[in-house]
Amino acid sequence: MTLGRGGMASVVLNVGGARYSLSRELLKDFPLSRVSRLHGCRSERDVLEVCDDYDRERNEYFFDRHSEAFGFILLYVRGHGKLRFAPRMCELSFYNEMVYWGLEGAHLEYCCQRRLDDRMSDTYTFYSADELGAPGREEARAARGSEPAAAKKRWLERMRRTFEEPTSSLAAQILATVSVVFVIVSMVVLCASTLPDWRAAAVDNHSLEEQSRYTAGPGREPSGIIEAICIGWFTAECIVRFIVSKNKCEFVKRPLNIIDLLAITPYYISVLMTVFTGENSQLQRAGVTLRVLRMMRIFWVIKLARHFIGLQTLGLTLKRCYREMVMLLVFICVAMAIFSALSQLLEHGLDLETSNKDYASIPAACWWVIISMTTVGYGDMYPITVPGRILGGVCVVSGIVLLALPITFIYHSFVQCYHELKFRSARYSRSLSAEFLN
Repeated sequence: MTLGRGGMASVVLNVGGARYSLSRELLKDFPLSRVSRLHGCRSERDVLEVCDDYDRERNEYFFDRHSEAFGFILLYVRGHGKLRFAPRMCELSFYNEMVYWGLEGAHLEYCCQRRLDDRMSDTYTFYSADELGAPGREEARAARGSEPAAAKKRWLERMRRTFEEPTSSLAAQILATVSVVFVIVSMVVLCASTLPDWRAAAVDNHSLEEQSRYTAGPGREPSGIIEAICIGWFTAECIVRFIVSKNKCEFVKRPLNIIDLLAITPYYISVLMTVFTGENSQLQRAGVTLRVLRMMRIFWVIKLARHFIGLQTLGLTLKRCYREMVMLLVFICVAMAIFSALSQLLEHGLDLETSNKDYASIPAACWWVIISMTTVGYGDMYPITVPGRILGGVCVVSGIVLLALPITFIYHSFVQCYHELKFRSARYSRSLSAEFLN
């Protein structure tokens, strides 16, 4: 940083009249992104893009922002406590200050996040870093660039939001509806193709020699045509979303995109296998593989997560609560090991003449422990001795307690994820309503 007098080893931040002195070394790695950007400024023009005014003599930077809110934020980034709303200050105003300095809503305490989400959902308000930093900065940056490049960038962004955000515009709503219809049709065809009457009708329309559904010709089944149309739509949608994505590597790594690929690929693999094997005895050997690949179309139903908040909430909750899920799995495994060994001993190991054959081994007893701890109780195996029944009661009670302990954390995470996704979807309601009116 070359601004200011060379002898000064510190800079002064003046935020709404409150002055803070920082060393230049601390300024470089400061947790607040807006403050750390001052270290890379090489001219006074660059400085004025970050702050509101600058005094070269005193090396003082002026920010016309809320001083009390900055005090709370500064205490948080220095590690003194947790970030909560400033007293007697609007939640949206405080969030405005947070985004201005480079923080997000996730930095707030859970109770304050709930207050903020409720307030934003009621007012349909959303603040972004660009909007809060400098209102005309994007327009000026676009004006400095070439007009065709800017127009292409805006078109790609519009297309990306149309395919990625189902509530961003009317066109996105229509596209999402069509995609959901294709998913439902493909699932109905998949389920119907497993019905005995459907298979009998297909056999009557075919020759005695087994033929592939994907073989070109006038004898193709209607279900194969419907499936091909659905696959064509999903493939085109996936290709367009890949083309308009900002980061191609990040696009490939996203879980929903991986699921799309897993749902589409089996169709083309089965077509290639049918072409290469031909209508001969080799196709019969490949029949099991083809059936497995076709059944993988069930992954298409996960595509609905792109359009429904409930499925998105489930996926986000599982992602954030993997530690709790692992803890739950450990609880079950430990209890299963203990109760299965004890039940095998009480039901089979003590008296071999009147032993219960269902508990002949510990792995066999593990099945009984699982259905008992989850209170399912199929009734296919059960203890017949008095000690075994007492152990069964303890196993059921223990299962209820062990399963309930991590569920509380998962429930709270689910509620939090739901509110976050609900707000993310609601923030586009105003633009969508305006599009309907226009």
